[in-house]
Amino acid sequence: MTHNGKPKRTAPRRFAAITTAFAIGALVLSGCAESQRDDAGASAGADGDVNSTFIFAASSDPKSLDPAYASDGESFRVSRQIFEGLVGTESGTADPAPLLAESWTNSEDGLTYDFKLKEGVKFHDGTEFNAEAVCFNFDRWYNFKGIQQAETVAYYYGNLFKGFADAPENAVYESCEAVSPTEAQIKLAKPFAGFVAALSLPAFAMQSPKALEEFKADEISGSAEAPVLSEYATGNPVGTGPFKFDKWETGQQVELSYNEDYWGEKGQIDKIIFRVIDDPVARRQSLEAGEIDGYDLVAPADTTALTDAGYKIMARDPFTILYLGLNQAVEELQDVRVRQAISHAIDKDALIKQTLPEGTKKAIEFIPDSVNGYNPDVATYDYDPERAKELLAEAGYADGFTIQFNYPTGISRPYMPTPEQIFTNISAQLAEVGIKVDPQPNKWSPDYLDRIQGSEDHGLHLLGWTGDYNDTDNFVGVFFGGEKLEYGFDNPELFKKIADARGVPVLEEQTPLYEEINADIAEFVPAIPLAHPAPSLAFNERVDSYPTSPVNDEVFNEITLNK
Repeated sequence: MTHNGKPKRTAPRRFAAITTAFAIGALVLSGCAESQRDDAGASAGADGDVNSTFIFAASSDPKSLDPAYASDGESFRVSRQIFEGLVGTESGTADPAPLLAESWTNSEDGLTYDFKLKEGVKFHDGTEFNAEAVCFNFDRWYNFKGIQQAETVAYYYGNLFKGFADAPENAVYESCEAVSPTEAQIKLAKPFAGFVAALSLPAFAMQSPKALEEFKADEISGSAEAPVLSEYATGNPVGTGPFKFDKWETGQQVELSYNEDYWGEKGQIDKIIFRVIDDPVARRQSLEAGEIDGYDLVAPADTTALTDAGYKIMARDPFTILYLGLNQAVEELQDVRVRQAISHAIDKDALIKQTLPEGTKKAIEFIPDSVNGYNPDVATYDYDPERAKELLAEAGYADGFTIQFNYPTGISRPYMPTPEQIFTNISAQLAEVGIKVDPQPNKWSPDYLDRIQGSEDHGLHLLGWTGDYNDTDNFVGVFFGGEKLEYGFDNPELFKKIADARGVPVLEEQTPLYEEINADIAEFVPAIPLAHPAPSLAFNERVDSYPTSPVNDEVFNEITLNK
């Protein structure tokens, strides 16, 4: 099997911006934003001079500037500007495309991959990107030790590559050889059908070997629950991307500037400021005040008002899942009838209409319908409060029960723009069938994910996922491919089915396996799929286009500005 990619491009990665713009209006920039842009100067664009500083509101600080130690969207938003991987995505889609690797081939058994690398690319520190750098990065991930292997640190490598050098019997990765400066050969110990697509993740971006060593990237202290990251991960990231790191003022902003030695298209932006504004209302107000150029995760209630006021709303295609997690370590949730009852108690249509963006689709399983293995015939639990009460009575809870309901605060996610509203909506629906909730709000960073994914101290919980690449394992494998404290169950048969399916290299042979897996998950109810939200972004009038991506692969040298 081969994938030769596209012809060599002189234009940048994914330079064509695909957007949905509903309106154009006027906006006077405030003194604060204007002065920051003046500091950076102006750059010539296609339509004349434009202010070259772009200010974007982030919903939180990044958790790490080293993408190998990150799994959150805000870390990856910054990472995508600084770093590039061997593989990117086709503009406006979740499908893999050449990036630092111009082409690749793979053996029929799915165990050997040969990558032909782009020539003349340098890291921000002036060192060469070549096959030796590729192997350095792969071997670095494989040799993570101790805290580095924790799910709270190397989340993606652990989940996708399954094992490290100290447990090679579990590992997907085997070795990397620099065949020549522009040819890297990677061998896998086990087939992984989603391998190439997974390399589009920022977690597997190429980083400067020199900088990783100089700034002691692998020196992590603390605990798995509260890791203390390295000097590299907190202030010295070095990649090959169009922007390089300047500074990070925790709780305030991250600043990047254009990489003058970038191999691709420059674009119009010389300086990026990611300003941390955790409150959705404050983000909207900052846009209206002219203090920012744009922001993500627009609250559904704000979309119409912003459009009417002349701001530009741009929507991504939904490639997300919002779910209600059910921790089976809690006694009441161990009975599948209770889990089914909770499903029947939730009116997904009302939830979507009242709390989620326009364009959101109702979910019946944990993958969007565009992903291989989607099964329209899985068991569904339509809104039926009376049936919910019957199931609760059958399970011995005729009078209902009280359970912790965990939800995050101080955050908006693509799959969950307003967590507090979603919590309130579902809580009211559960109360109608006799299930009372004990509210458990936690600040997203650092408390919420650590509590949900790192301990058993939770009951019901809101969480979700933005798909990283177009492969079924990126959804069901990430969620249910092994034991997790989040769900509190052990199902070896399901785990084996998922492991077997991810190793089948022929798509047509995978499809029925994943259809069966999705049917099994629907019967087992380890969590309740609620919706596939369609995230929206808002921009002021000077933004002509923005490279919206269903997997958030949005690089700011592709933005076009008019002033």
